[in-house]
Amino acid sequence: MKRREFLKAASVGVVGSAAVAAPAIAQSAPTVRWRMASSFPKTLDLLYGAGEVLSKAVAELTDGKFQIQVFAAGEIVPGLQALDATQNNVVEICHTAAYYYVGKNPAWALGTHIPFGLNTRQQNAWAYHGEGKDLLAEFFRKAGVVGLPAGNTGCQMGGWFRKELKSVEDLKGLKFRMSGLGGQIIAKLGGVPQQIGPADIYPALERGTIDAAEFSGPHDDERLGLFRVAPFYYYPGWWDGTSMEHFFINNDQWEKLPKAYQAALTTAAGLVNVDTVARYDVLNPPALRRLVEKGTQLRPFPQEMVAAAYKAAMELYSDLSKTNPDFKKLYDSMRKFQLESNPWYQASEYSYDSVMLRNVKG
Repeated sequence: MKRREFLKAASVGVVGSAAVAAPAIAQSAPTVRWRMASSFPKTLDLLYGAGEVLSKAVAELTDGKFQIQVFAAGEIVPGLQALDATQNNVVEICHTAAYYYVGKNPAWALGTHIPFGLNTRQQNAWAYHGEGKDLLAEFFRKAGVVGLPAGNTGCQMGGWFRKELKSVEDLKGLKFRMSGLGGQIIAKLGGVPQQIGPADIYPALERGTIDAAEFSGPHDDERLGLFRVAPFYYYPGWWDGTSMEHFFINNDQWEKLPKAYQAALTTAAGLVNVDTVARYDVLNPPALRRLVEKGTQLRPFPQEMVAAAYKAAMELYSDLSKTNPDFKKLYDSMRKFQLESNPWYQASEYSYDSVMLRNVKG
């Protein structure tokens, strides 16, 4: 098969409608060089690596004409300034989690996750084909960026604690590293939330600057070494039932791209979104076993604490909806989607998982 015919055939069925027209690229392909600021250190191979997966795929889809160089957190800007760098055109693109920027506007959290929000499949459905697609695009556009879903950790763990938690009272005065709106809920329960970039979590926990920290799940947490400085590992991460990352692209830079390059970028981001979830599902189970073998003590959060957190979350969302129209528009859509899809998940995935967890024994 001739190369052009092969590329035409290969484009069929590519993620969404972003099939790349090979002849258009071949005939009028400018050379484009972009820089990507990642919010993640190279230690976090899946999160930092998502940018590299995108870069490789975009280059292959454009015959090497569109190159994106990935920079780890701190190499151009600190990890939590990746979005600012993109908005200010310091870099053309970044890879980050929208909920790192709730200080700008609490509505950013809906791009990643809110406590007691959607699960991973629901988040993908809402963001790709539900109302979330247009609502998030509108919100991001007002902030000067185009957002493409770019991976997901799945449901996260509840974090590492120096001391065992017995009741909600144990949260009072606790200095807890947490991202997104979960920090505001912890504050309502008496804790002291701290927003700290991934690379700085371990030294802060080791020095006692913080008393507890959440980041992701077993694979990432093991690589950060958190088990060495805090023995108790709690679950589930009720503030991170999913965690969608994004590639954010400067609006002006996006508009300058040829349509075929926009399609290549969109297609590659779709690959990253699927690939990252699958890799976490492969790597988290053995990492959890290793952590337990190293002495990590798994604990479920006390039910009293979860109930108190849920109540505080609903109060927070009610308050934000009264004062922040961006948040209300996104939150109302997300919660409606959750209410409508939960019965199906209860009848299908949840029921099946419950049956298998009871019956499949090692």
